Amino acid sequence: MDRRSFLKNAGLAGATAGAATLAAPALAAGKRELKMVTTWPKNFPGLGTGAQRIADRITAASEGQLTVKLFAAGELVPAFESFDAVSNGTADMYHAADYYWLGKHKAFGFFTAVPMGMTAAELEAWMHFGGGQQLWDELAGQFNVKSFLAGNTGLQAGGWFNKEINSLEDLKGLKMRMPGLGGEVLRRLGASAVALPGSEIFPALQSGAIDATEWVGAWNDMAFGFYKVAKYYYTKGFHEPGAGLSFGMNKDVWESFTPGQQELIRSACMAENNYMFAEYNHNNGAALETLLTKHNVQVRDFSDDVFDAIGRKAEEVVAEVAETDDISKRIYESYIKSRKETSAWSSLAERNYLTARDRILG
Repeated sequence: MDRRSFLKNAGLAGATAGAATLAAPALAAGKRELKMVTTWPKNFPGLGTGAQRIADRITAASEGQLTVKLFAAGELVPAFESFDAVSNGTADMYHAADYYWLGKHKAFGFFTAVPMGMTAAELEAWMHFGGGQQLWDELAGQFNVKSFLAGNTGLQAGGWFNKEINSLEDLKGLKMRMPGLGGEVLRRLGASAVALPGSEIFPALQSGAIDATEWVGAWNDMAFGFYKVAKYYYTKGFHEPGAGLSFGMNKDVWESFTPGQQELIRSACMAENNYMFAEYNHNNGAALETLLTKHNVQVRDFSDDVFDAIGRKAEEVVAEVAETDDISKRIYESYIKSRKETSAWSSLAERNYLTARDRILG
């Protein structure tokens, strides 16, 4: 009997002694032990701690019927092998950013962030009400994975640079850490973009292996100490305007759960999605103040000429993903449609309000 059939038929109760020896998940007396792998350093603020909160929520809410043990990047598998580990059943679930899996399918980028894409609020609207979740289920299902949003870092910074970026010429030959489709935009503008796990970024920047890096925002960037080796901090990250983080579960395992357990997991992910976004919004402001006043970081903004060129190239890169196959085309069309619909209101309401508030209150 294959693993999928066994899990479906065994359920939670009545597991045999032989079932208890299964590597993932282990079953004993109706209880299940599940392994979560991540792409984050252990206990890293926001990302690593967010993954741990999901594991703890599932364990607590199930009253121990589902016990989730977390393995940080490199503890069970290397960071960028998390997807394969869950797909093939070596691990039961992962917490990551799905744009790390562009090598599997380019359309995965839409479910984390695409350049000049959606904000956190707009991504939520698409996922829950614009058909995004159904398309994600279809795409990830091809790899035996069931996925949910489980965190958002909000609008990210443009990155840390060892020189000022005053023109497009300054991008040419620049070696920058930037994964996802944002990295492809940089390459087309003459830069060299590389994808590195978080733990490898600082030594690469310090050694000169890269000239610049993006990561998240002031809170996480300060924790990694980038201000020690890069002088200029750029705002307005075109590449990740609202980076959604993902919880991916082996689909065989997901389908073996009861409806109640599935709802528990779905709710744990939604809770972390909201909690993490609030956490980043709370901590980024204080961290930025520290960077400015204590570490004398110089904040810069990309000029209109540079940002406009990035925007035009980003539109090309994102549109090309739609040419990959049928599901890519449908994901792209759904994403763009939802972005236009939600931005019509957010531009009219939020942007105008924030502009007016800053003008009055500073």
